[in-house]
Amino acid sequence: MSEVQVKESGDGGKNKQKKQTLRVDFTPMVDMNMLLITFFMFCTTLLKPQTMNINMPTKDPVKDDTETNQVKNSGAITLLLGESNELFYYEGMPEDTKTGEKHYDDPDFLKPISYDTDGLREYLLKRNSGIYEQIQELKEQLQAQQIPDSIFRQKSKEIYDKAKENPRTPTVMIKPTDLSTYENLVDVLDEMLVTNIGAYAVIDLQEGDRYLLYKKTGNCEYLTEKQKNEGNGCK
Repeated sequence: MSEVQVKESGDGGKNKQKKQTLRVDFTPMVDMNMLLITFFMFCTTLLKPQTMNINMPTKDPVKDDTETNQVKNSGAITLLLGESNELFYYEGMPEDTKTGEKHYDDPDFLKPISYDTDGLREYLLKRNSGIYEQIQELKEQLQAQQIPDSIFRQKSKEIYDKAKENPRTPTVMIKPTDLSTYENLVDVLDEMLVTNIGAYAVIDLQEGDRYLLYKKTGNCEYLTEKQKNEGNGCK
């Protein structure tokens, strides 16, 4: 509130000068600020951080090879993020340890696919059919506040654990190249969440993957310096 105080001169003359003093009361403003601070503090406690769980490879090479070998060939999907928004994938493993069959020289083993909804998303939805619908139903119940977050996590874990018994359950290994962009990696990770993929990891690119990319695209930049010097015509 503001208050104006008027002071009149006491000289008795006809032309009296009036002096005005303006005084502003900020007490209501302090009360309002306290209410706003309390409101924002209360709302902040209700906000939950939206995080993305990413499975990263271990630094122990022995353990990493063991975990990789445990991935079933029928469910393994490897995504290779290439140059200029190129995306490739292959199913299974390039080298079968049981039969000794190798696909490193077969460019058709590596298949191109796009980041569009009718590309990678459609492919993953088809591979993750059944599990996707179950998890999506839980997400809808959680969004409608029909179940708490703890129940959602518990039931989701039960669905994913049961899905591991099926050898066709997809396990996606994401391998960015030096020529791919950060945006490409984020787009792929978004598709993992949209399609409800339960098992995926960001893994370092192996020499075999680099050679597959070279055989598919003819781009020598995918190869290591060692591979370039092995008679591939990329010196």
